Amino acid sequence: MKTKNIIFYLVGLLAFSSCEDMFEPADENNRPEEVMYEESELGYGLLIYAYDRLPYPNFQTTQTDIATDDAVINQTGSELWNIANGSWAADYNPTGAYLNQWDACKDGIQYVNLFLQKVDKIKWALSAASKQQMFIERMKGEAYTLRAIFYYYLLQAHGGYADDGVLYGVPLLLEPENGSSDFNQPRATFADCISQIFTDCDNAIKLLPADYKNVSNNDEVPQRYKDMGANADGYNNVFGSNRQGLVSARVAECVKAQAALLAASPAFRDGSGVSAEKAADICAAALNRIDWQLDPIGNTWYTPTMPDPDDATKKIDHLKPSASERLEIVWRANRSNDNKQEKENYPPSLKGNGRVNPSQNLVDAFPMANGYPITETASGYDPKNPYAGRDPRLANTVIYNDMDFHGMEDKDEGHIPNLIKTGVNMPYGKDGNQTDDNLNATSSKSTRTGYYLKKLLREDCNVDAANTRQYHLYPRIRYTEIFLAYAEAANDAWDNPKDKHGNKMSAYDVIKAIRQRGGLPATDPYLEACANSKEKMTELIRNERRIELCFENKRFWDLRRWKMDITKPVMGMKIEVDPSKTDGSLIYTVIEVEDRKFDNSYQCYGPLPKGEVDKWSELKQNKGW
Repeated sequence: MKTKNIIFYLVGLLAFSSCEDMFEPADENNRPEEVMYEESELGYGLLIYAYDRLPYPNFQTTQTDIATDDAVINQTGSELWNIANGSWAADYNPTGAYLNQWDACKDGIQYVNLFLQKVDKIKWALSAASKQQMFIERMKGEAYTLRAIFYYYLLQAHGGYADDGVLYGVPLLLEPENGSSDFNQPRATFADCISQIFTDCDNAIKLLPADYKNVSNNDEVPQRYKDMGANADGYNNVFGSNRQGLVSARVAECVKAQAALLAASPAFRDGSGVSAEKAADICAAALNRIDWQLDPIGNTWYTPTMPDPDDATKKIDHLKPSASERLEIVWRANRSNDNKQEKENYPPSLKGNGRVNPSQNLVDAFPMANGYPITETASGYDPKNPYAGRDPRLANTVIYNDMDFHGMEDKDEGHIPNLIKTGVNMPYGKDGNQTDDNLNATSSKSTRTGYYLKKLLREDCNVDAANTRQYHLYPRIRYTEIFLAYAEAANDAWDNPKDKHGNKMSAYDVIKAIRQRGGLPATDPYLEACANSKEKMTELIRNERRIELCFENKRFWDLRRWKMDITKPVMGMKIEVDPSKTDGSLIYTVIEVEDRKFDNSYQCYGPLPKGEVDKWSELKQNKGW
């Protein structure tokens, strides 16, 4: 059955259920094509099905971080545990682990292409011609943005060099396929795919508003829509606050920035056609939208202290489900009332599974409170007291030994701390007994590294009580990521890290602002030393990105696009009472927890699915797979 017939079976505004097969929909649903042109909800259904294929987790998971040097998982046998332990192959590249974007993103592109082919022919049930034109333009802008997102994730997961030495992307499809199409299509070059992403984003930016919000009168309607005869009511119906949650111009700008940084990275820059300077300029354009204002609380977006953009006294709990979060969250899924992260990642003493265990590698990446790395003499780091005097962001990210986490407030006694004990051979438990929070105390819930995850969790959740679920925000794009992308590209592009190149900030300015927001001092001698060296600034920018975006599914791809060592073993911290002393002194010993069985020679690029390469002779596999 021809692909075009998929439009006969979509029920556009109903539940987001997947169609059983892109090319073999159920016969009992068969309806003639002309019906779609008369019943506009079926046409809009194509766009909704494209949204349903977006390559983002349903909630903020730490999926790919456990396959890097930032963390391990305490439960063996998961897809990503297998990947990190040597099972990654062209025929084992699981979609559930978000390493294989092939099918979902290609399906999304097919829906977008079908929609763009049909959108101008559909009789949209709108009362005014101006409203219909605005509606069509908005939906086209959405479609272009979605297609750019799908191609970006395809390139990140599957772009790479083939045996012929060419940097390839994926087959570039701008028209819908049908039963008569030639499916044996070659991969387009990476450069051509990036160029198409840029074109789609540019087209979307012209058609979409920066934000979906109501205007109060006809004078506030943009002139181009006034010229069509639109009034405030019509504009609000199409572009008003009831449309929040759809992709917008600022989303398109940031997707373009993400793609530009990928293309200008060491793994892709030689064949992408995108220079670091071009990437910096594209990132700068996205930051112009917010006048280069770094949100002062943007690094704690996951805590209940995030103010409502409309009322600074309100918190996450009072946000509207699709509200825009000012300067930090560009785009997110709906706010969710749950305790999923807490169930998975609370220490076992708090009824959690303790799943994601941050590494010593990551802990060591956090500097001291004076800004110096712990490897620098001037830092003052004491290996016998390793958590004292550290960057405040460490305590916001990782639960380490003796940290007060999930303590209680008592009206008479005040705060009653709850100390998490991660050591071994220590009289930490009740009546001197060990606790399940201790290192390797149990086989499936205790920490393997000596650390538990803290970032993303709310301490006011109670895992085994349904009435203490709390609201969480699950962002898809944050402006902090774009600031860091600009800093990286700008530092690569220009010899002087302090060169603004006509923009409001330099790479140096961005990193200084991010470090100060994190709690480091305004007087930052280590940053000043890095500002005199492009190479040292590169290291610092990469480290700041690691700290700021950890557990947000970035590092797996960052290590690959930087062509850095992906085989570093994951380290942990064993803490025990010093038996030679009577004062309770502790011994801190760094231990190796888990190898990373990747191959630096080719696994900086992900594979194409083996089944697809075997099926289509024109589809070239990435080298080494």
